[in-house]
Amino acid sequence: MKLRSLFLFCMLIAAAGHAQNKTYCNPVNVDYGYTPFPSFGEWGRHRATADPVIVNYKGDFYLFSTNQWGYWWSRDMSNWNFVSRKFLRPWNNVKDELCAPGVGIIGDTMVVFGSTYTSKFTLWMSTNPKANEWKPLVDSFEIGGWDPAFFTDDDGRFYMYNGSSNTYPVYGVELDRKTFRPIGTRTPMYKLQDWRYGWQRFGEHMDNTFLDPFIEGAWMTKHNGKYYFQYGAPGTEMSGYADGVVISDAPLFDGRQTFTQSDPMSMKAGGFSRGAGHGATFQDNQGNYWHTSTSIICVKNTWERRMGIWPAGFDKDDVMWCNTVLGDYPHYLPGIPGKEHGAFAGWYLLNYKKPVTVSSTLASYYANNANDESIKTYWSAATANAGEWIQSDLGNLSTVNAVQINYADQDVEDNRLGKWEGQYHQYKLYYSVDGKKWNLLVDKSNNKTDVPHDYVELSAPVQARYIKLENIHMPTGKFAISGLRVFGNGNGAKPDTVKNMYVLRTEKDKRSAYIKWNPVDNAFAYNLYYGTAPDKLYNCIMIHDFNEYWFKAMDSQKTYYFTIEAINENGVSQKMKIIEVN
Repeated sequence: MKLRSLFLFCMLIAAAGHAQNKTYCNPVNVDYGYTPFPSFGEWGRHRATADPVIVNYKGDFYLFSTNQWGYWWSRDMSNWNFVSRKFLRPWNNVKDELCAPGVGIIGDTMVVFGSTYTSKFTLWMSTNPKANEWKPLVDSFEIGGWDPAFFTDDDGRFYMYNGSSNTYPVYGVELDRKTFRPIGTRTPMYKLQDWRYGWQRFGEHMDNTFLDPFIEGAWMTKHNGKYYFQYGAPGTEMSGYADGVVISDAPLFDGRQTFTQSDPMSMKAGGFSRGAGHGATFQDNQGNYWHTSTSIICVKNTWERRMGIWPAGFDKDDVMWCNTVLGDYPHYLPGIPGKEHGAFAGWYLLNYKKPVTVSSTLASYYANNANDESIKTYWSAATANAGEWIQSDLGNLSTVNAVQINYADQDVEDNRLGKWEGQYHQYKLYYSVDGKKWNLLVDKSNNKTDVPHDYVELSAPVQARYIKLENIHMPTGKFAISGLRVFGNGNGAKPDTVKNMYVLRTEKDKRSAYIKWNPVDNAFAYNLYYGTAPDKLYNCIMIHDFNEYWFKAMDSQKTYYFTIEAINENGVSQKMKIIEVN
């Protein structure tokens, strides 16, 4: 009987096509709530959240973000469990939302506070958040603050940082551990210097055309006795949304000497899911650092956003870094034996702009929007009926290791505002060698969970040329896909090395440069690396289709270093020789 049970279990795993994930893929796959802004209804209902905070509490990860009527926890940073909670003001029972929440740890207690310009929001506490056990620590938190963040120093002293403005700096203040009233007045921490740092300029093209840049999203990390104050800029709706770092020897700068890292700590200006600003840095159970931050869609309105998680850390010189290279491709989760911290899985995108066929098409939401590597565009079927499908041709027989299904919001019901529980996606994935005979790859026809960015890692790779996704059930709206992304190896040659890259830094504005290189015939994208030291090229921009780029993110007072690599479905080329640009 034991052998028979084991055999049946193995057969079930094989039929499902996947087991426990060892990897993850951004955007984070959680059951995002729907926008709470009904005034934007003319653009359609849609999912949205931003401003994530992840803390490691008693060995589990807790994720809070804007307007979700609850929070998530996870043991492995892959499977997130939602805890439904509408944080209420005890003194008048008014329902409040956690907008850009602040989350801190004091001893064995978690504290949570939502953004407010007044003193009318409760500071909450819990020693068992997994069981949703909360009580007020302070009924009406006196000091208030928008985009708050908390920090407990090694000596037990407790601090709050806050601010969101394109006029004022971000501030910090110490709080009394007993009363949670401020000790002294708020201290200015940092104000943007877009006249020097090009990446801080507002706008999709960093040009400050109609608004000054915003600073927001404070966070503090202590490492080797130094304080790394992080902040988001220049605007949440921009591809260049990033987190910068200012370093000091004290948690409140108060006129102290500070050092600003020239390049943003976390930035992801290219690829499928863009943006890496307004986030938080945390450690896993192995002591490795990670950074979570906001990713953008911003089509249906400015606040249409998602979340990402990236490996982070400090180098031998105590420079803080965040690795967003191929940041929306599969990477290893924490604690995987034999795998480096957040290492890239080595699986490449197999179906970029390759032939797509579909069961039907709604209006101008065309099929090729589903594999153009833009989360802003999507294909929609004419209905949400079971049996609607989309099929991707990989071009040749390829090794498939994982598939990510990114759903889009099309014709969402009018009543979808806030958090909706009990909704779910159901589908089947098939693979084929010839497009005629199909084999079941993944069966989620009985799934009862909400998976808007479902990522499936196969227990064993398969050889396939065609991947087909068949709808069974949608939680709301039409069957619509912003990205059917297939990962593995194309079983062919890696791209050739890029030759003859030129970086022309403008004389009038040293923040900007025009970059051009010889195109590589067997590549569909490039990774452009840059930094202010040849051994610290921690920032990277992924560029599809073009062999030129207007780069406007530099520190006008620093020398820069660049290199580039080509990308296709089989891997990346060797990096070309590093170029120094004065």
